[in-house]
Amino acid sequence: MSQSRSFNALRPMEYVALSGVVALFAGAIFLMVTRDPLIASVVVGGVFVIVIIGLAMMVLAMSPNKKPEGEWDKPDTGND
Repeated sequence: MSQSRSFNALRPMEYVALSGVVALFAGAIFLMVTRDPLIASVVVGGVFVIVIIGLAMMVLAMSPNKKPEGEWDKPDTGND
């Protein structure tokens, strides 16, 4: 039931692509509202950074950490 290695390798690119799409959408909205390309480009960069950091924090919160090698399941086994 393990997933292929290529799927795991593409996963970070999915996050970058998603944040890029969201940033371009926000930049297009700001460009239509303000009609100033400089402000729209600043918004694109800012939204990209904010979304990529938000996605990274959510991924870190969701994925469990592996147990360190040599750690026991129960701390009261007498082997501590």
